[in-house]
Amino acid sequence: MNYTALRFCPSESPVNIHRASFLVDEVSSIIKEAIEGAIGGNAYQHSKVNQWTTSVVEQTLSQLTKLGKPFKYIVTCVIMQKNGAGLHTASSCFWDNSSDGTCTVRWENKTMYCIVSAFGLAI
Repeated sequence: MNYTALRFCPSESPVNIHRASFLVDEVSSIIKEAIEGAIGGNAYQHSKVNQWTTSVVEQTLSQLTKLGKPFKYIVTCVIMQKNGAGLHTASSCFWDNSSDGTCTVRWENKTMYCIVSAFGLAI
């Protein structure tokens, strides 16, 4: 499987890493595990996409919550069949750059793409 993790979290400087930080590497690992657990080696099946997306977001959210950090989380998941079509997405956030963060993981196999974004907003 191929993974691409996109990072944005200014609070990850060595001085600011602590229990209340949004750690992109930690979040990326959680997302990857959720994708593998839900989709694994399956080929794209339209009838399974709702089940897979629900499983990925619920598993990711559950594991993020178990970290016990003072964050509210938002998790999104897009699954798209590999058929040559393009996909363009964007997001914009008004937040505190010193504490909030986001992590996006792009996963793919021979038949589909799965793109998961997790946003952490400090409480």
